[in-house]
Amino acid sequence: MRYELLVGLRYTRAKRRNHFISFISLTSMAGIALGVAALIVVLSVMNGFQTELRARILGVASHVQISGVNNKLDDWQAVTKAAKQHPRVRAAAPFINAQGMLSAGQAVRGAVVRGVLPEQEDSVAEIGRHMRAGRLDALKAGEFGMVLGTDLARTLGAMPGDRVTLIAPQGQVTPAGLIPRLRQFTVVGLFEIGMFEYDSGLALIHLEDAQRLYQMDSAVSGVRLKLDDLFAARTVARELLAKLGNEFYASDWTRSHANFFRAVEIEKRVMFIILTLIVAVAAFNIVSTLVMLVTDKQADIAILRTLGASPGSILQIFVVQGALIGVIGTLIGVVGGVVLAFNVDVVVPAIEQVLGFKFLSKDVYYISDLPSEVQVRDVATIGFMSLVLSFLATIYPSWRAARVNPAEALRYE
Repeated sequence: MRYELLVGLRYTRAKRRNHFISFISLTSMAGIALGVAALIVVLSVMNGFQTELRARILGVASHVQISGVNNKLDDWQAVTKAAKQHPRVRAAAPFINAQGMLSAGQAVRGAVVRGVLPEQEDSVAEIGRHMRAGRLDALKAGEFGMVLGTDLARTLGAMPGDRVTLIAPQGQVTPAGLIPRLRQFTVVGLFEIGMFEYDSGLALIHLEDAQRLYQMDSAVSGVRLKLDDLFAARTVARELLAKLGNEFYASDWTRSHANFFRAVEIEKRVMFIILTLIVAVAAFNIVSTLVMLVTDKQADIAILRTLGASPGSILQIFVVQGALIGVIGTLIGVVGGVVLAFNVDVVVPAIEQVLGFKFLSKDVYYISDLPSEVQVRDVATIGFMSLVLSFLATIYPSWRAARVNPAEALRYE
C-alpha cells in the first residue's frame, strides 16, 4: 500500500483532538448520503410516473390515429387494410368520437361517447382488462348497451342493468322545431382505468349504435392503430400519411398527449438540478473540514516534508481523506435511496395513515398512487456526480496542505 493512502486512511480513523472537525466530517457524510438518497428516490418516482402515465393513457388512447376531413372517414375498411400492410402495425380498429349528455334520474353529466367494435377494440386498447363489472363484448349492435367509467357511473348513480338516457347534440327537425336526439341505453359494464379524466368522462357504445344515433351512416371518425413499438409512432404516422394521401390526417400519441410527458420530463430535470444542489452543499462541506484539518495537522505535514515527502504526496494524503468521506456518504446514499425507492408503495401509505390524509387525491391528480421505477442509469449518474463533487471539494484544501512551509510550521512547536 502506498504510504500516501496509508496515512490518509490513518488520519480518517484517528481520534482527533478537535472534535468539531469530526462533527463536520460526519455532517458532510450524512448530507451527501441524504442528498444522494433523495435524488434517487425522486427520480425513481418521476420515472414511475412517466411509465404509469404512458401506460394508462395508451390503455385508452391509440398509438396512431387516422381520420378524414371533418373528423369523418367513409371508406374506413380500405384505410384499415392499407394500414395493416405496414410492418409495424399490429392491429387496427374503427371508432366514432362524439360528445353527449348522459342523464339518469336527476343526475346529468357531459361525457365523451366513443363508438367501438368490441372484438377489435380489445386489440388496440386495454379497456377490456380494466373492466370492474360486465364485459366489453356485452356491447351488441342494436341492443343499445353502454359501458361507463366507474366515476361517471357513480356520479350518475347508475349500475349495470340501469338505464341511462344519452342526449346527442345533433338535433332533429320537427314541427315543434329543432329538438335534441334522445336514446335510452342500458348499462352493461363498468371500467376503471385509474385516470380520472377517462373514468369520469368516457362512455362506450357499439359502433353501429353510434352511427345510427349520430347520423353517420356507414362512416366513422377514424381508425386507431396499435404498433409493435410505441416509440415508433411518429415515424409510422408520417409513413402512413405519405401512403394514404393528403385527404387523410394522421396523429400519434406523442402529439395528442405531448403536454403530459413534456411536463413530467421538465419536472424531472428541474428536480435533478435542485436536489443536486443539496449534494453539492454537503460535498463542499468537505472543504471546511479539510481546511481545518490542514491547520490542525501542520506539524505533522512539516515532519513528513522533512522526512522527504513531496508536495504531491501531501496533496494525495488529504485528497484520500476527503474522497473517503464522499465515497462513504455516496455508498450509504445509494443503498438507502435504492431500498427506499423499491419500497415507496409501502412507505408512503404508512405515512398517509399516520398523518391521516392522502397526498395524491384521485379527483385532483391523474395518478393517485406513487409509482417507482429505479433505473440503473440514473443511479449510476447520481453516484458518479456525487463522487466527482466530493473529489473537486478536496482539491483546494489539499493544495493548501501541499504548500505548507516546514520551517514556518515547526517554528512554534
